[in-house]
Amino acid sequence: MSPSSNNIARARAHSNIAFIKYWGNRDHSLRLPANSSLSMNLKDLHTTTTLEWLGAAGADFLEINGAPADPGALDRVSAHLDVIRRRFGMQSAARVSSTNNFPMGTGIASSASAFAALSLAATSALGVDLRERELSALARLGSGSAARSIPSGFVEWRAGDAHETSYAETFVQANHWDLVDVIAVVSRRHKHIGSSAGHLEADSSVLQSARVASVEGRLSAVKAAIASRDFEAFADIVEEDSNLMHAVMMTSKPPLFYWDPLSLRVMQAVRNWRAADGLRVCYTLDAGPNVHCICEAGDAAAVKANLRDLSADVEILQSSAGPGACVLPRVSV
Repeated sequence: MSPSSNNIARARAHSNIAFIKYWGNRDHSLRLPANSSLSMNLKDLHTTTTLEWLGAAGADFLEINGAPADPGALDRVSAHLDVIRRRFGMQSAARVSSTNNFPMGTGIASSASAFAALSLAATSALGVDLRERELSALARLGSGSAARSIPSGFVEWRAGDAHETSYAETFVQANHWDLVDVIAVVSRRHKHIGSSAGHLEADSSVLQSARVASVEGRLSAVKAAIASRDFEAFADIVEEDSNLMHAVMMTSKPPLFYWDPLSLRVMQAVRNWRAADGLRVCYTLDAGPNVHCICEAGDAAAVKANLRDLSADVEILQSSAGPGACVLPRVSV
């Protein structure tokens, strides 16, 4: 993660899929999570961000996928850049150009990769080379799950009790276990309630305290399953944790219903493929309707074929475990 110069840098960060979920905060302003979590970076799903510090105070400019961003997205990016400006004692406006190679706002962690890439590009353009732990904590302030898109491979985000102690680090490298995320995209519609808003309502569910109280056991169990490559144990924990998070969402006030009817069909089919057909596959969903079918690489082709047979309305994305955030060769904005 070597820094750039001349006030411009380009960085890439990858989406991640959580096996043990992040939902709810103990401190909303610092995005200190209610519990620790564990995820896998996705090699083939990424955000690439170029940032130029303009050298003078003024309004920031944000372009996403070649078009000016809407005011809400710009406000969120500018707020994160304000954190960086305060930390490094500067007032310069920034020009930011960001591109994603996967759908945004649909439960595929686009904010995670976006704020991880933004944090790395912004600091690198200042000539600052933060340690991975510091960069992860900084990215967390923009989007909680962005903390997990900084390190590589299978990543644990430690909840911590202060800004400096809430960061992510690699649990095992990407080549430890050849898992594949076959994503059943059942909808590209932008979700009606974003994750940041949903986190604010988590404690209104009577189930949230029970979910948080039991999460350390699931975290320990999934780490053991990954370490030993025990897919049967892994599948049971991952599906349970996903179901618990969505149960909290559905019982929050107001309730959040992210699943579509097709989401449920895919989830039910995945369990049948594992139980009846012996495929090493399980499901997990983030805050959106799209179903992440986590499988061993040897079963990925069969999982994709089964998804196509299940519904012509399912679009399929695929990724293996991948690297952490990195600085790319600089190009002009």
